[in-house]
Amino acid sequence: MIQLDLNNPEFQANLLALAKPDAWAVLKTLRLLQAMSWDQLQSSKCLRWELIQSCHGPAGQRLYSLRISRSCRSMAWRDGHWLRLLSLHPDHDSAY
Repeated sequence: MIQLDLNNPEFQANLLALAKPDAWAVLKTLRLLQAMSWDQLQSSKCLRWELIQSCHGPAGQRLYSLRISRSCRSMAWRDGHWLRLLSLHPDHDSAY
């Protein structure tokens, strides 16, 4: 099962800046992610887990983008069982 790390200050600021309907949609997806396996996430057509070729994480990790709601994508990386969420991007293109 996936464990979520929501402690990144940028992710938290992005989440708290969302309008209420968008924030609820993000929280709904976070609940879904917690119940998924890594194989389910990687094969999900809804969440569209994609490697971001153009940048790396704080310690050189491979970063991924996933669709967190209809209007937001998130940047994250996998750290063992943890999905470490870095940021939310209401403008999908800014996630790349």
